[in-house]
Amino acid sequence: MKSYAAVDLGASSGRVMVGRVGPETLELTEAHRFPNRPVRTPEGLRWDILALYAGVLDGMRAAGQVDSVGIDSWAVDYGLLDADGALLGNPVHYRDTRTQGVAEKVWATVPAAELYAATGLQYAPFNTLYQLVAARSSPQLAYASRLLLVPDLLTYWLTGELGTELTNASTTQLIDPRTRDWSYDVAERLGIDLGLFAPLRRPGDPAGLLRPSVLDETGLTGPVPVTTVGSHDTASAVAAVPAVGGERFAYICTGTWSLAGLELDAPVLTEASRAANFTNELGLDGTVRYLRNIMGLWLLQECVREWGDPDLGDLLSAAAEVPALRSVVDAGDAAFLAPGRMPARIADACRESGQPVPESPAEITRCILDSLALAHRRAITQAQELADHPVDVVHIVGGGTRNALLCQLTADACGLPVVSGPAEAAALGNVLVQARTHGLVGDGTSMRELLARTQSLTRYEPRASTKAWQAAEARLAAG
Repeated sequence: MKSYAAVDLGASSGRVMVGRVGPETLELTEAHRFPNRPVRTPEGLRWDILALYAGVLDGMRAAGQVDSVGIDSWAVDYGLLDADGALLGNPVHYRDTRTQGVAEKVWATVPAAELYAATGLQYAPFNTLYQLVAARSSPQLAYASRLLLVPDLLTYWLTGELGTELTNASTTQLIDPRTRDWSYDVAERLGIDLGLFAPLRRPGDPAGLLRPSVLDETGLTGPVPVTTVGSHDTASAVAAVPAVGGERFAYICTGTWSLAGLELDAPVLTEASRAANFTNELGLDGTVRYLRNIMGLWLLQECVREWGDPDLGDLLSAAAEVPALRSVVDAGDAAFLAPGRMPARIADACRESGQPVPESPAEITRCILDSLALAHRRAITQAQELADHPVDVVHIVGGGTRNALLCQLTADACGLPVVSGPAEAAALGNVLVQARTHGLVGDGTSMRELLARTQSLTRYEPRASTKAWQAAEARLAAG
């Protein structure tokens, strides 16, 4: 039995979890949870990376002695270091407006179809590639000697070792998913210096030992290794999908975002895949995460914040009583990307499409959950078609597993059984990669079998035909 600290940073909060792993044991406890509050400065929206690092140190102190540490976080964002290794300002938040209109400039040099064929990444305005083009004339980038993605930056502060973890690097739109190496041609044509990136690391690679100053700060006794995990939280979450027995499965990683798709052996780089806006991100053990990014529970989180944080259980109970599919919106619409006025923006979208306008919190909540389930349906249906990869079950992991109404609606919309759990999938995937590196578990199949034996899972069966969902989908497309 060994213990591992999983640092798991999401867009709204961070946590340090302690996993205890043995041949028939996989236990996860929360050592410390802390808010992730971006800050709007005169220059734009920034991550408070110093507060996050302080939260990590506090969490490691609370975790106590562990056998290893691993870090995962959200994707695409980065910090810049000068020649002495000092951070050049707080990392820019992916919801900052600096990338508006940048994609069109990129496509003028590398047409969208060529960019997709080379990198396999769906269009998202905040991809690291667009951020770097937007920052091209900034003094910070001019002075930078090194670029580190967020989990790699925190690893550097903990250990002094530099590296770029591959699953997260694959979200930059600068990786070729076939070679699992940099897309040198794309970078050269766009004037992006790949020399800014540290050497690529893969899950399971060593990432150094905690610095003496970190040991003093946290009260840990060294040596304590830091192990490279799937540092993109979705990579870690997909590694924790408890699929067993050769299941043909789709997955939905739910939280602020919904990432819905398939685990494949090779990327899908067709023009049809690009037109459908699917992405090919890299996963553990040579796999590809073929998925679509959907706005996710961000829509509900923003509404709840504006409503003054009402009791979520009461809100969902009331939403369950609202007639189904009365109004739906496109949950992937970039119009919902920015924070603020979310209830009004959802109402406006319904009004503009000629649907009944939801007014009460319960009606708006039902609109959001129906819309998310519909987006899950579209993504999973299209992924199967584009990859020629049929599935029999959908696994939902992440924070959305606690939303029973969303899980049931997703089963209804997809016409497939949904297995919900575990909720802390990213942290569990993080822990399991560390445990595998240290010989406590076997391959990915063994990891998933251990999850299925030890974690609490809930199964939802579809309740009726999918005709009503097909009609809602057609209505949304027509609007």
